[in-house]
Formats: sequence, structure tokens, C-alpha cells
Amino acid sequence: RVPTARFLEYSTSECHFFNGTERVRFLDRYFYNQEENVRFDSDVGEFRAVTELGRPDEEYWNSQKDFLEDRRAAVDTYCRHNYGVGESFTVQRRGERGAGRG
Repeated sequence: RVPTARFLEYSTSECHFFNGTERVRFLDRYFYNQEENVRFDSDVGEFRAVTELGRPDEEYWNSQKDFLEDRRAAVDTYCRHNYGVGESFTVQRRGERGAGRG
């Protein structure tokens, strides 16, 4: 029996917060078979290929002005908008782990 080829494609959207929401960095990363191929970095403002496989996506997505503006706005519409949701689980609990030990 010949094994079936399986390929996994997925993406992650990441928000990196510095000093609360004073400085925010948004990353939209796209993977194929556990290898990152293309990413959007809000510090750069456009998609960049990480591998040659990501080059067609980079060129296409950077040519789609509405989509590109949506990614650029994600620092506010996605990251800052959702900051309060995770804040109670992360920022406010900073230092609790191990507090009172030793």
C-alpha cells in the first residue's frame, strides 16, 4: 500500500505588545508543511516572502491594495481592539507564578 501524501497549510496572526498598547506589532504568517513561506509584518507594512514558494503570494497580496490596507490596519482593528480580552489573563497576572515562594 502506498502512503497518501498529506500537506498542511496554515497561518498565524500574532500581536506583540510593548508597554501595554503603546507600541504594537502585528505579524500575519503563512506556513506550508511546517515552513514559513510569506509574512506580513506591520513594522514593514507589506508582505515579504520568506522562501521562494512564498514569492507569488507576496507579489499578489502586495498588489491587492484593499487587502494590504486591511493588514496594515490590523494593529488597531485586531490587536489593540482585542487587547483587553487577554489582558486579564496575561498582564494583570504577571509575577503571580511563584509569588510567595521562598
